[in-house]
Amino acid sequence: MKKVERINVIMRYINNRAHFTITELMQEFNVSRSTAIRDIREIEAMGMPLVSEVGRDGGYFVMHNSVLPEVRFNDNEVKALFIAFMATRNQQLPYLKSRQSIAEKLLSLISETQQDDLILLNQILLFEGTNPHNPDLLDLSDLPHPMVEMLFQSLIADRYLSITVKEEKETIAYHMYLLHLYHEKSLWLIEGFDLKEEKKRIFPADILIDVKPCSSENRLSKQEIAEKLKKQEEAVNLVLELGPDAIAQYKKYHPLKVSVSYTNPFQTTAVLKMFVDVSKPGELNEIANWILFLGGDLKVRELPGEVLEYVQGRLESF
Repeated sequence: MKKVERINVIMRYINNRAHFTITELMQEFNVSRSTAIRDIREIEAMGMPLVSEVGRDGGYFVMHNSVLPEVRFNDNEVKALFIAFMATRNQQLPYLKSRQSIAEKLLSLISETQQDDLILLNQILLFEGTNPHNPDLLDLSDLPHPMVEMLFQSLIADRYLSITVKEEKETIAYHMYLLHLYHEKSLWLIEGFDLKEEKKRIFPADILIDVKPCSSENRLSKQEIAEKLKKQEEAVNLVLELGPDAIAQYKKYHPLKVSVSYTNPFQTTAVLKMFVDVSKPGELNEIANWILFLGGDLKVRELPGEVLEYVQGRLESF
């Protein structure tokens, strides 16, 4: 990103937030501390009224009543927004009550030339899940599982939640601090920190039957949660490097608690880190069988002896 473009985006970024820090700018825009400070100084010189706060948690905020010029999208930005919207055609997303209404409002904001370009793109582009013989026929409803939207509404107000789920033949309530909510293989997945068991849990939102704010006495501070998660991450005993073929297998199937970190922007290499509880035969067998499922396009950097022994036994049996 060129400097002028970065300065412009940073101005929008900080104007849309009640408070921000130099560290947040460094992480968001992938710049050094000195560059972030220079950008702030230039933005102040341009007349944007920033107020600094001293102290350990200090940062900046924009003085009230400061107004940036009206937001305008260029041609490429309009196309990017429209294509991103089209790509969700067969996904169940919250807040999406009327796809046609949103599309028409977007088209009404742009010029006739831009409208013609977008209509052409809409006719040509097909995305996963689209019926090529009838592109306007949606395979899925626009509406997600009804509890997903309730979950979205609740977490916006408070990330400390009491979540009730249906697991097999029993109903279980968890007091959770919600870490992430993500969409994978047509499922919304909840990743949270169990405040009672003090460990990370992941389960599909489809089994959710109730959600409400968590009582205050069951809460740990965000800092305490971060510290406990860091300690658990240090207990990692399985580390794999995945190549393109192994990543393709990973995308076909992986246990809910397993996730990878891609190591290049094209997602052709990745690192998988996790903790395997070798004292649990069921978990040991599941992970060992899954490693075999990934195939040979991987490198083992760390592996519990029990998992290695199981994998070798399976290979010998073949």
